Amino acid sequence: MAAPSVDLPAQRPLLGIGLLLIGLAIVPAMDAMAKYLSAFYPVFQITWGRYFFHFLVMAPWILCVYGLKGFRPRRMSLQLLRAGFMLTASLSFFGALSAMPMADAIAILFVSPLLVTGMAPFLLGERVGPRRLFAVLAGFVGALIIVRPTGDGVGWPALLALLSAGLYSGYAICTRKLAGAAPPLITLLFTASVGAVVLTAIMPFVWVPPALEHWPLFVGLGLVSAFGHFFLIKAFELAEAPLLAPFHYSELLTATVIGYLVFGDFPDAWTWVGAAIVAAAGLYVTWREYRLARPAAAA
Repeated sequence: MAAPSVDLPAQRPLLGIGLLLIGLAIVPAMDAMAKYLSAFYPVFQITWGRYFFHFLVMAPWILCVYGLKGFRPRRMSLQLLRAGFMLTASLSFFGALSAMPMADAIAILFVSPLLVTGMAPFLLGERVGPRRLFAVLAGFVGALIIVRPTGDGVGWPALLALLSAGLYSGYAICTRKLAGAAPPLITLLFTASVGAVVLTAIMPFVWVPPALEHWPLFVGLGLVSAFGHFFLIKAFELAEAPLLAPFHYSELLTATVIGYLVFGDFPDAWTWVGAAIVAAAGLYVTWREYRLARPAAAA
């Protein structure tokens, strides 16, 4: 998702917050459907449903608004790299969801913005001071707490969630580099189309015929993905990122409620401690980056 630059004036912040909360309430429903389907189908097929039906929902809309140019965004090589990061991040995350509680996996995924900050000096040429680096390290400590200092060792599902956070960081960095290259909805459609094409080519090798009652869930994966991301994009158009940042962590609460009601999962005390550390570190990094960006925006 491409957020507007920091110098875009906030237009309707309360509406932006409301749309963000709607989007963050919708997206965990997609995770819950993916987790449920993982008991019956391979992760590749579940991820295919998320991308294929996402593309089917968005393609006619984008075609009507932008015409055929909506399918040919500029800076194609970087668009393909971005889509590749997103596709592999989705596969890793759905793989993690198949074997661990939703709230735990999402809490680990919140490490991603911290990884972007840590990689910014090397990949984006941005200066990162000692205070933000300390916040990044604190966030990693929080992630390690989630991934478990209990004597049971680090399981492969948590490692997949960490891998997904790393891949999503690559996606976010590509998004920064693509800022202004294409409208966010066109970039979102292109990402969905790449995932749909790649996974459709793989389906003959992994396909399990879905039961009739599971088809609505496959379609629902794409619908929730499309509309959830649309609400998030609109939220960033109406309100500034630092104002919206604290509300991102409502996704963890939504995931906890859904995970408990549907799967009987509830995060333990260590997960809440680790998630709190990750959230605090992420909020500090967001606030600090905004403070440093304001003079440049004014200039």
